Amino acid sequence: VTLEEVASGGNRVFSLQVPELCPTCRGTALVNGRLCTTCNGSGTVSKSRRIEVKIPPGVRDGSRIRIRGEGNPSANGGQKGDLYLVVTVQPHPTFDRKGNDLYVEVPIPLSKAMLGGDIEVPTLRGSHLSMKVPAETQNARTFRLTGQGLPSLRGEDKGDLYAKVRVILPTNLTARERELFSELKRQREGG
Repeated sequence: VTLEEVASGGNRVFSLQVPELCPTCRGTALVNGRLCTTCNGSGTVSKSRRIEVKIPPGVRDGSRIRIRGEGNPSANGGQKGDLYLVVTVQPHPTFDRKGNDLYVEVPIPLSKAMLGGDIEVPTLRGSHLSMKVPAETQNARTFRLTGQGLPSLRGEDKGDLYAKVRVILPTNLTARERELFSELKRQREGG
């Protein structure tokens, strides 16, 4: 499943080859004392079935989703067992997941890191949150946005979104910018 499906839940439709009781021998493997030719004595035949599965919000890697009555038929003609699907969450290109918390790296220009200001933090929903960074923000500083992570599997609470700033250093400086950085260097080094 995708990380977006983990956040909101959803439905998936699967086509599976599932065993069904043989309609000829009804699972006994014999017809008139002879081996059933429809199932070759196995008591089951393979059928293609479409199954709709509800993906619960907050599902984790390795979680099992139980689908009642969609498993193998009983050997003695009783009820079918259950089908279990094991969830694998696909990696996301922007966000990392740790439990119910999400982590994202946000590039900011050097001027905002030094002077402070508002930046846009992406969310899993495709929107952005405005976040204020203080003046003199250091590279790799992480900010916590409470309740902006993933829901818990039981729906009790939501995780947080952690935005780690990555300061982008300017390139292709103009003559004036070089002059300003030289002035800053002189001020900082006392010379």
